[in-house]
Amino acid sequence: MKIDMHSHFFPTINQAEAARLSRDRGPWLHTSGRTGQIMIGDKPFRPVHDVLWDMNRRIEHLDEQNLDAQIMCATPVMFAYDAPIERALPWAQLMNDRALEMTAVAPDRLKVLAQVPLQDIDAACREASRAKAAGHVGVQIGNHVGNQDLDHEGLVTFFTHCALDGIPVLVHPWDMMGGERMRKWMLPWLVAMPAETQLGILSLILSGAFERIPASLRLCFAHGGGGFAFLLGRVDNAWKHRDIVREDCPELPSSYVKRFFVDSAVFDPRSLKLLVDVMGSDRVMLGSDSPFPLGEQRIGSGVIEHPELTPQSKSLILGSNAQAFFGL
Repeated sequence: MKIDMHSHFFPTINQAEAARLSRDRGPWLHTSGRTGQIMIGDKPFRPVHDVLWDMNRRIEHLDEQNLDAQIMCATPVMFAYDAPIERALPWAQLMNDRALEMTAVAPDRLKVLAQVPLQDIDAACREASRAKAAGHVGVQIGNHVGNQDLDHEGLVTFFTHCALDGIPVLVHPWDMMGGERMRKWMLPWLVAMPAETQLGILSLILSGAFERIPASLRLCFAHGGGGFAFLLGRVDNAWKHRDIVREDCPELPSSYVKRFFVDSAVFDPRSLKLLVDVMGSDRVMLGSDSPFPLGEQRIGSGVIEHPELTPQSKSLILGSNAQAFFGL
């Protein structure tokens, strides 16, 4: 079994539909044959190709990649966390309904995660449950809402709701730190994005938020958890020697790896080996970040061709873990 649990989609939203969210900043899709452009209002945001929106092409892509199934989630520019809730909630509902329509091409092979309006936690909880009932296998959220990190009281409430309602959660980095210091060479994606993911994980650990969230929560962080695995020794060392690090965190930070999963999108066999050593092979799932250029181009090859992972570890990472995590 080979299941890719981290891939993206973008429905064929037109400019008029996006304007219901925001005339200047609503994201929509301009297509021309097999190529397209994600637009933000009138401005080009990212060039894309048809696997992102054409589900017949998506199935061809799955066949080319020898994938049994793929779980899709929103392109993060669709989150709309800064929009008024009276616009953000209908937007999320529209995106979630369109997403299910897209999976109808092959519902046994295409699964989807919902998006929710995290600027209003009550509305986010209701939409997460509505989406689950409609057929979504979980939700995807960004790693922060404005200046609120994942340990914020409202987000802890959301995580608790998802735990109690059996809704898996994928955390994806977005709206990256850095600003003017990262103007070129995709540095926000190469430097700030892994840092955002690590920040999300540590905000839950060091704040004591994991003590308040039910252990039944199925939680996964994208992109191998960012810099978390490599820098975990630094965090443990700080916890041991600085009381200000451990004042809200009762246990050694490394002990909390049992509370979450990560995907395998690290693109280097040495990095993947470290990730499995830190997390355990039962807490890593195949994730490609497809169909974007920064994603894995031969999906699963980093796991399948790894010279040191055992056959059992490979089987868990390639599919068994995702089957259990998402209840497939």
